[in-house]
Amino acid sequence: MIRTHSRRSAVTALLAFSLLTPAVAACAEGDGSSSAGQASPPASEAALSLPRPSGSHEIGRDTLHLVDDERRDPWVPSAGSRELMVSVLYPARRADGDGGRAPYLATKEAELLLKGQKLDKLYDAEQLTSVRTNSRAAAGPTRGKHPLVVLSPGFTLHRATLSALAENLASHGYIVALVDHAYESFGTEFPGRKGTKDPSRLRTCVACERVEQAPNGDAGERKALAKAARNRAADISFVIDELTGDDVPGRSRPGGGRHPDYAALVDTRRIGAAGHSLGGNAATVAAGTDRRIRAAANLDGTFFAPVPSPGTSRPVLMLGTREGHDPRAEDVTWPRQWHLLYGWKRWLTVADSGHLTFTDLPILGGQLGMTDPSAPLSGKRSGEITTGYVTAFFDRHLRDRHRPLLDGPSKANPEVAFHSP
Repeated sequence: MIRTHSRRSAVTALLAFSLLTPAVAACAEGDGSSSAGQASPPASEAALSLPRPSGSHEIGRDTLHLVDDERRDPWVPSAGSRELMVSVLYPARRADGDGGRAPYLATKEAELLLKGQKLDKLYDAEQLTSVRTNSRAAAGPTRGKHPLVVLSPGFTLHRATLSALAENLASHGYIVALVDHAYESFGTEFPGRKGTKDPSRLRTCVACERVEQAPNGDAGERKALAKAARNRAADISFVIDELTGDDVPGRSRPGGGRHPDYAALVDTRRIGAAGHSLGGNAATVAAGTDRRIRAAANLDGTFFAPVPSPGTSRPVLMLGTREGHDPRAEDVTWPRQWHLLYGWKRWLTVADSGHLTFTDLPILGGQLGMTDPSAPLSGKRSGEITTGYVTAFFDRHLRDRHRPLLDGPSKANPEVAFHSP
């Protein structure tokens, strides 16, 4: 159920996007073997699923269409108000007569994601549309107040690519809002407008073209991405408005007033934000501009937009690749940002990881027997590290629960290094 509230190569180099490296794709196309020497299952036979979450709660999922009447879309102003698609995951009652397993991706969204990653010749969209989730549609939420975490995906990526993290947080008692920002993914379906015959509208990545066409080369593209991160930070704050019922002077709400479902469920004293890549940058910017956000996590995102001066005292987790975000790595935005964080902070890097390690894609690829030679960390470990450290971070700062995982290196997670430059 959907409820309505009213230069490409240069960009790829900047953001390090790829579902699999060319070497892996060539391997898959050449002999169908995994790096372990075992044959990968044919596309039509592969059954993919999200890992079982580590928490004790069942998970419900709802889908919201949110419209911010006070902001015009930054990429396509002629489209009118800024629109967002949001998947809300929440702790649910057991066996509550729900609508069955929530789907992972719609067919057209899956097709465009594979095409955007240049994998449409290797894989069938049905593999993504049939991914088994751990969420149930329309399940009744558990009673009481819950902390809220807003998640923003990487630039060009669909919100579904952070589903494993969202499900894990929801299983630990969090309400999680997974956000798709209009015109910033390879493809996201929005509901059709009233008075038209179309049941849905497809929004593709117009933002990619705008960034590629920015003047002054890389400098112009970085400036455009900084603007995108700040726009996303505003999106995150708007989602919090809608889910908590906060009154914002001058802003109208489709349907008016509080959201009837979530305003009573969200503990407004315990709100966090996190994201992958550009979404991680946006989460930290939002923490510096929105006082309701008590903690933020950036998963391998370059700080195109810094936290607003003079910085923030909010707790921040920076979790990234060893190659890209070691203190001596090429991305100088992490050490610069580190010195603008005045509160609790952690800078962690993961050995053998890649830019997409912190999303669902390596998890699903691993189930197909695929391994990226440049990022050989297994899909299983990718998921365990991402969900483990991010959940521990929010447990500590939104629930005041001590989590030794964040105290320093551990034998259980030898891949994870702690930095304090």
